[in-house]
Amino acid sequence: MKLDSPEFHSIFTPELNCLIDLFKKYNYELRIAGGAVRDLLDGKVPVDLDFATTATPAEMKEMFTKENIRMLNMNGEAHGTITARVNDKENFEITTLRIDVVTDGRKAEVEFTKDWMLDANRRDLTINSLFLDFEGQVYDYFNGIDDLKHHRIRFVGSAEQRIQEDYLRILRYFRFYGKIANDPDKHENETLDAIRNNAEGLKRISGERIWMEMKKILMGRYPAHIIQSMIQVGLGQYIGLPRANNFKELFSVCERTEGQNCHHMTRMSALLDDEVDVYTFHERNKLSNEELQLALFIVQHRGDAMGEDLMSYCTDLHSDSSGTEQKVISKIVELMKYCGHKKTAAEFPALKLPVLPVTGHDLTQRDVPRGPKIALTLNELRKIWKDSRYTLSKEELLDKIPEVLERIPDNLKKKRKK
Repeated sequence: MKLDSPEFHSIFTPELNCLIDLFKKYNYELRIAGGAVRDLLDGKVPVDLDFATTATPAEMKEMFTKENIRMLNMNGEAHGTITARVNDKENFEITTLRIDVVTDGRKAEVEFTKDWMLDANRRDLTINSLFLDFEGQVYDYFNGIDDLKHHRIRFVGSAEQRIQEDYLRILRYFRFYGKIANDPDKHENETLDAIRNNAEGLKRISGERIWMEMKKILMGRYPAHIIQSMIQVGLGQYIGLPRANNFKELFSVCERTEGQNCHHMTRMSALLDDEVDVYTFHERNKLSNEELQLALFIVQHRGDAMGEDLMSYCTDLHSDSSGTEQKVISKIVELMKYCGHKKTAAEFPALKLPVLPVTGHDLTQRDVPRGPKIALTLNELRKIWKDSRYTLSKEELLDKIPEVLERIPDNLKKKRKK
């Protein structure tokens, strides 16, 4: 097959043409590899271009040095990758053709080759094993073009073997299924069986890598269907979701957030029944603090009786929540998206929110002792202010201090005396 599309012609920058001429000059083959070929066949302009070559890293280094072309990130050299910066404008990541000599389920010891088919054979999916030369000729060794045309996701050769070489490919399969398939639940039984039989291998994959793939699945197409399939083939306990079964909630939340710019954790929270689930998921996947706090916030508040006046509910929740204002507002917006309140999610950030007129400094000026007592006093004044619908003035609130102090538990006073 030969490409001759506007998308294909758009990739030829002066810098790429310079790179092509250079490899021709030194008689090394150079082709575009993997995802960029897939995108071009699908009528899309690729975001990134990856290249494969018959030149070894040592040969590329010698060539680039002779031509005064700067090289970046030399750490990739052991795996065959050199990054060249052409005209000080554009970076090109170029990898020597290779075969896997030894694999351990995640990393591989590689050996360089000049055989394009052998390199294609070590890749995960047929749609990712394509090469493209600069005349537009597509090189397809494993029926990837036909699979792409018919929206099929298949491993190169034996699914069992490909998975056992790198267990992360289990999640990559599901991610690409959401990207390419035109039916949410049309997996091949043979592929699902191979995944089911090798699910335990995900134990070897770091939580960070698992979560990287999961986030893309969550924000891709058919997220609820795909995650349900993942749980049904036994992946739950290996990806931090040992108790996940509330697929009805997941489908509802994904439907409510369809087409919205929601946070990936907003969808993920649908499968987390309580705080125990949140921390179990966090322990496996090493969530950021922002992700963790958002999940806890949604789990805590999604069952609230919000009433008909959602703006009033959000205002009260903002008043009751600790944290920087912008982060609190963001969490409330995601909660509204989770619950399907699109209008409120869009309008709440623009609302002028009331600000508690009393500060901790004001309380110290009224001789309230620092520490637990001042924190409790400030919290009680906040409740009084909220009950007044945010109408009490600073002086009116400060006048409430004596009665508030009377309500502070005696045992707190005794603890402070010790």
